[in-house]
Amino acid sequence: MHDRGRIILGLLVFLALITFPIWYNLISGQESRPPEIELPAGETLCVADREFMRTEHMQLLMDWRDEVVRGDRRIYTASDNRTFPMSLSGTSRTEHGGSCMSCHDNKDKFCDRCHDYLAVKPYCWDCHVEPKGGQ
Repeated sequence: MHDRGRIILGLLVFLALITFPIWYNLISGQESRPPEIELPAGETLCVADREFMRTEHMQLLMDWRDEVVRGDRRIYTASDNRTFPMSLSGTSRTEHGGSCMSCHDNKDKFCDRCHDYLAVKPYCWDCHVEPKGGQ
């Protein structure tokens, strides 16, 4: 029990260090906001609602990859019966749309803004050609 003061001091220092980012943001008065992304002009609907796409798009793309490669299924039917090709960058089109990149054609203004903000390094572009946005 002779080290009780050191233990308490150590715990306080640990708590101060672990909560430093929170305190720093509160004291500095800066509010952290997600970046504004440039949505496709003239498009109002995606394969799913906005909140789902924000949180689950990578899982959706991985599911599509597995379905195309392993199951040879190439058309995705959304919950409202619209159909889309299961393709990130392909050029195939269905009656309701084309690949993801046919709408989201600028990686810098769409993909990179959120991925950079969250410090996420997706490996999509290891195989797929990066969209350049009308170039």
